[in-house]
Amino acid sequence: MPPISVLIKPASSKCNLKCEYCFYHDVASSRSVSDFGFMSPETIETIIRKVLLFASDQATFSFQGGEPTLCGIDFFRHVVELQKIFNVNNVKINNCIQTNGILIDKEWASFLHEHNFLVGLSLDGPQKLHDRYRVDSKKKGTYERVAQTVQLFSEYKVDYNILFVVTEATARYPDEVYSYFKKRDFRFLQFIPCIDPNNSKRGEHEYSLSPLSYTSFLKRFFDNWYADFTGGRQVSIRYFDNLVRIVMGIRPEMCSLLGSCGCQFVFEADGSVYPCDFYVTDEWKLGNIREKELLELSSSETCTRFIESSLSVAPKCNGCKWRVLCKGGCRRDREDPYSKKIGQNYYCKSYYEFLNYAYPRLVNIARNIRQVSLLRTSPVTRVY
Repeated sequence: MPPISVLIKPASSKCNLKCEYCFYHDVASSRSVSDFGFMSPETIETIIRKVLLFASDQATFSFQGGEPTLCGIDFFRHVVELQKIFNVNNVKINNCIQTNGILIDKEWASFLHEHNFLVGLSLDGPQKLHDRYRVDSKKKGTYERVAQTVQLFSEYKVDYNILFVVTEATARYPDEVYSYFKKRDFRFLQFIPCIDPNNSKRGEHEYSLSPLSYTSFLKRFFDNWYADFTGGRQVSIRYFDNLVRIVMGIRPEMCSLLGSCGCQFVFEADGSVYPCDFYVTDEWKLGNIREKELLELSSSETCTRFIESSLSVAPKCNGCKWRVLCKGGCRRDREDPYSKKIGQNYYCKSYYEFLNYAYPRLVNIARNIRQVSLLRTSPVTRVY
């Protein structure tokens, strides 16, 4: 059995922010039940017990939301204790948590460090960009509070990286965003293109990221990253790292670069299980972990249908010289918002032009990593 990675939403869709581009608010609002409340002690115990019995050598528990810290620190103390109790096979356990950072205080920072949690902190760059969409219930920007969390993480030596969303506004300032992160010595970054709501035409919102803007952003952000690499400063950027992996003949860890979907095991607060964080909807519910085993869930008709439907390839992809690096991209970007048919990626032109632009330098990085045996310690292998 390969290593297993699961994603747990202990606070369901609850959040203490009102980010305008939040994809999970949109996903949850499309369900018959938009909020499943807080996860009960019985449900998290069942998840941990069944995951650790299913795992053979390694298990990764990622906590996301909504905002998972709303469950309180005692919930996560209980998680750690349950993992000790049910780890009868002595598998390696990794814990990760994605947070907006608003509730992090000294107690939280100390706990995260003590128990080796890898934290993904949401920070959209300079204050003018972060505060544009990452706002609280009063529509006030949250940058200052996140900046305080960064200080706490540094003080308590918390292992963390930065996640930022590329909106149309962000895409206009790739150099400024990169410089912002560089000045603060953030070495582990990942970005995701902004996702428009389901059942709406792409590009209708102020924050909507256009393919043209995304192309420009990818090129300039890569230029900065490559300049740092050749200058001896290694920065891990998840998408670029994964492209280097493919060039080196190593399987990428990003599901969007695998060519098809798998079963991610996403647990909502009531124990319901789904195959992907973007598809935590009634249509794609696999069952409930309180009633079924993981093997049964992963072999269900719904899971099989989800995976098989992702194999659809747009005609334009056949014969494309970049298919081996692109693999069609994320299913969510290949799905028509109305018909739900899987076709050409919305950012197809962006990826095509970017790979034309960056490929020779990706090869150069791969060659350098091989020559100096950096792969073992390179940020290419250090992703969240």
